[in-house]
Amino acid sequence: MDNMLGTLCSLITALTCVSGVTVVTQKPPVVSVGKGNIVTMDCNLGTVTGSAARWYKQIPGRAPQFVLLYHHSYSSPTYGSGFSSPKFTSTHQSQSDYRLIINNVEDGDSAVYYCNTWDSSANQWVSNTVVFGQGTKLIVTSSSLPPPVLTVFPPSSTELQSNKVSLVCLSSQSVPFADVTWLAAGSPVSSGISTSTAAQQPDQTFQISSYLEIQTSDWNMDKVYTCKVSLGSQSSEKNINKSNCPTE
Repeated sequence: MDNMLGTLCSLITALTCVSGVTVVTQKPPVVSVGKGNIVTMDCNLGTVTGSAARWYKQIPGRAPQFVLLYHHSYSSPTYGSGFSSPKFTSTHQSQSDYRLIINNVEDGDSAVYYCNTWDSSANQWVSNTVVFGQGTKLIVTSSSLPPPVLTVFPPSSTELQSNKVSLVCLSSQSVPFADVTWLAAGSPVSSGISTSTAAQQPDQTFQISSYLEIQTSDWNMDKVYTCKVSLGSQSSEKNINKSNCPTE
């Protein structure tokens, strides 16, 4: 059982694993900035003071990339392949508080950045346990960033025979992140929404799929539903209703 828990700790999706394992905390959870700016993100290693902070970059649909490793006793970070100073650097505020700094950000820097550390005190049977933070999502925007292109689909004829149906919104954009919201007759919808992570397409764009489950009776009453997708300051929206599928 302990070996299984130790394996789980090595997964990038793990926040905490077993009682006694340190909690790695990252902030902010999301940061959106324009191209050319400087981004900072923080990582607190909890009770760990003797281990280094390691940073990883993950674009949806791709394997994580090792960015850098930094310990408070180091004069400078150790970098992964393709990452170097002065673009990427790190500082520390204490023996457990670390900061990743990205200078002159570009579109390609949009990703989730994970911080992790080794916890050697968590379990007497596990000499070193890898603990990941929850990640910081970086969205790089610019005035030249094209707005997302949306396509909405009505329920299928088969679905219409049941009490509930699904509306589908496909968003194509140039960056791997976007915020998807749905409106019903102009009011925000808070339930029945399922949105995928971005998937990279052969043309290097990213596609997000979002599904909204609604009552068939609402659809038959010709209620207007709106899919809205935002990329920082850029946004697109598209309407769909029974009598006009879809509208521009």
